Amino acid sequence: MDKIAIISDIHGNLEALKAVLADMDKRGVDKVYCLGDILAKGSNQQECFDLIKDKCEVIIMGNCDEFFTSDLDLSKINEENIRRINWNKGKINDETREYIKHLPFSYEFYLSGRLVRLIHAHPERNDKFVGNIDFITNYYPLFLPSEKTVSDKVADVVVCGHIHTPYSQKIYNRFIINPGSVGDSIDVFRNDSKDGNVLFTTCANYAILTGNIDSLNVLDPFSFEIVSVSYDIDKELSTNGDNIEFEAYKTELKDGQYRDMEKIYKSFEARNINKDEI
Repeated sequence: MDKIAIISDIHGNLEALKAVLADMDKRGVDKVYCLGDILAKGSNQQECFDLIKDKCEVIIMGNCDEFFTSDLDLSKINEENIRRINWNKGKINDETREYIKHLPFSYEFYLSGRLVRLIHAHPERNDKFVGNIDFITNYYPLFLPSEKTVSDKVADVVVCGHIHTPYSQKIYNRFIINPGSVGDSIDVFRNDSKDGNVLFTTCANYAILTGNIDSLNVLDPFSFEIVSVSYDIDKELSTNGDNIEFEAYKTELKDGQYRDMEKIYKSFEARNINKDEI
C-alpha cells in the first residue's frame, strides 16, 4: 500500500518543516503533498519553499501564498499593514514568487476507491474558515465541487488545512481530514482551568493517508493518521531576529494560541458559541 503524507500551513517555520520531513523518512512515506500556506509569519519562507518544492509532488495554493504574491493596491491599506506586506513579500525571490502565482487551487486523486480532494480551506475560497467549531451542516459543502476544483464530482475524502488545528470528521459516509499546521499549530479552544499540556499543541502536525493510489476498488484498505512531531522552537525563533511581528509569532509558537483571539471570539459569536462557557 501507498503512504501519502499531507502537510499544510508551514508559514516559514524551517525547523518544524525539517522535523516533519525527517519523521516521514522514518515512517517510509512514499509521496508528500502540500496544502499551501508556505508563506507569511516566519522568517524562513524561501528556505521552506525550496525544501517543499524539492520534496513535494503536489503543491496547492494557500490564501497567504496568494495574498503575498499578488500585486496589491496599497492605497487603501494602512501603514502598519503595508510594512507587514512588504516584509513578507521580501522573504522570497522573484522566481519563487512567479512559481507560487501559478500553483493550482486544488488537486484530486483516487485512493482505495475513494475520490480524495485536496484544498487549502474550502472548495470555493482558500480563505474560508470551516473547522471543528462549526455545526454539522457546515461540513457537507466541503465535499462539493466548485468552479475552482479539478472535477465536478462530490469527494469521498476532503483534506484541508487553513485552521492550524488537526481534526477529522466522518459524515455521510465521507471523511474530512485536517492535518493541522506544520509551522504554526494553535488550538482555538483554550481555558486555563481545562487546558492540558500545551506541548501537545505546539508540536508540528501532519497527516498520513494509507491505501492503494489510483485504485477504484472501494474494498481496498484505507486508513489515515495525524502525526505530531516535536521540534526546537527556540532554535526557530533564534533565526527570526528580523521578524517585524516577532512577539506575535513567538506567542503562537510557544503558547499555541492565535495572535488575534478577538477575531476568534467574533467567529464564535457568529456561530452562537458563548466563549465564557467553553
